[in-house]
Amino acid sequence: MISAERETTDTTTDMRGGIDLGGTKIQAVVVDAAHEVRGEAKQPTPTAGGPADVAAAIAATLREAATAAGVETSGLQGIGVGSPGEIDVASGTVAQARNLPGWEGTFPLADELAAELGAPVRLGNDVQVATDAEVALGAGRPYGSLLGVFWGTGVGGAIVLDRKAWLGRGIAGELGHVVVVQGGRRCPCGRLGCLEAYAGRSAMESRARELVEEGRGTELFELMDKKGRTRLTSGIWQRALEHGDALAHQLVDEAVEAIGTGVASAINLLDVEAVIVGGGLGVRLGETYRDRIAAAMLPHLFDDDSPPAVHVAELGDLGGALGAALLVEGEAA
Repeated sequence: MISAERETTDTTTDMRGGIDLGGTKIQAVVVDAAHEVRGEAKQPTPTAGGPADVAAAIAATLREAATAAGVETSGLQGIGVGSPGEIDVASGTVAQARNLPGWEGTFPLADELAAELGAPVRLGNDVQVATDAEVALGAGRPYGSLLGVFWGTGVGGAIVLDRKAWLGRGIAGELGHVVVVQGGRRCPCGRLGCLEAYAGRSAMESRARELVEEGRGTELFELMDKKGRTRLTSGIWQRALEHGDALAHQLVDEAVEAIGTGVASAINLLDVEAVIVGGGLGVRLGETYRDRIAAAMLPHLFDDDSPPAVHVAELGDLGGALGAALLVEGEAA
């Protein structure tokens, strides 16, 4: 269903852009009507500036993907963007995207990108569109109900019931802010004991820095410097685990336990058929950690004789961008 980029002489009338805006990277794809990837590109998310700087980086990334596909952005049928923060689809704005630099207020992202790229733009929540892509094209195809769990800079969640996205009053699926430790660590959201305070990559990095200041040893930051990064990316965590770094193992173990607790609580409430684990860390750490998360859920499941199926996101790193492209025709679940 998904191919590597390839040369094409097709017209652009059935081609769409999709952008996954994350805390550490911007992933863009150009796809055809069969959802095949004709071009893709990836750039780091800016670490300084504000929403306008992020919008400029998004536009540059999509232009690169369009060039790889042999098309102009202005010829695309439309462009979908999966973004963190509070999304107002009708107005095309994003607010309170705290994992992005300087994004505390409201910014008209859809209008800015449409003017820059010359094609209509539709916004969606980043985790929801990635989950919808798994329902339409990936690991979620066999199921009528599921929970998307996206483990990356933060911990995002999305709910699908009867193959339709459940949005509640607008913020359903905020799995990262399920409380897993009463009165526990402070979350980036400012509250105490949230799942994200233990399992979000940003919070894990903050905790690692605290422990290093207390005298703990780790190669996490050495690996970060060698790679020329300014943050501990999923790849750096993976390498540290492979090298047997004790601090990395401790913090990832804590994250797995927190995810297991939080997801089990959601399952006890919703009783969905499956859990799809995606996001930068979820995809990078793969099947082994999928099994560990499933095992961490079991002690907390009310019906532990019949746990939900747990899968790694089949679409991998491209899932968010593919789901965003589905927004163009309203194809997402």
